[in-house]
Amino acid sequence: MGSANTTGSVARKARIEEMRRAEQARERRGRVLVIGGSVVAVVALVAGGVFVVRSQSGDDAPAADSKASGNFVTGKDGVRTWKGKLGRTHVTRTVKYPTEPPVGGDHNQVWMNCNGDVYTKALNNMNAVHSLEHGAVWVTYNSKASKADVDALAAKVKKTPYTLMSPDDAQPDPIMLTAWGNQRTVTGAGDPNVDTFFAKFVQGQQTPEPGAACTGGLPQ
Repeated sequence: MGSANTTGSVARKARIEEMRRAEQARERRGRVLVIGGSVVAVVALVAGGVFVVRSQSGDDAPAADSKASGNFVTGKDGVRTWKGKLGRTHVTRTVKYPTEPPVGGDHNQVWMNCNGDVYTKALNNMNAVHSLEHGAVWVTYNSKASKADVDALAAKVKKTPYTLMSPDDAQPDPIMLTAWGNQRTVTGAGDPNVDTFFAKFVQGQQTPEPGAACTGGLPQ
């Protein structure tokens, strides 16, 4: 059993390292695509008289639900798994999610950088959900979390590809971990469930778009 777990862990680390190397090439291609997409957007603006809603603002567009329907089912391991539908459409309007932090649903076409990125301000959920779609684990905390735990978790995130971290004062618990369709609360940075969640869900089987970039998105 121990040998099998070790082999699986080594394979996962090797796969993530391979993805990290490949991201450099994807990021270069992504810059070209972003520039090209910007030109197309400007042409569409002039020709069609439409407006582009910035990824970080939803004030000019009506809010809509996330096309998420279902409910959480809590497993014996304490992980809450969403049972139901999670939309995956790219939208520009503000999306209202049924959970905080959200575990999936329709989202902005631009993801938050999630290559071990630690943010000091709350994120736009619509961008962060796109990161979850790429297989990232999102660590969030509110004002009740201790500074020691926040610092320790930030150090862990910084050395782990396909993760990101940010404050979220709207969430119900001090520290929460989120992956696409999965979420749990942990007691602190030393909670063994942190490592377990990372091992299972960083580029885990729940990932809708495995290997998709976690760089070349928004840096906040």
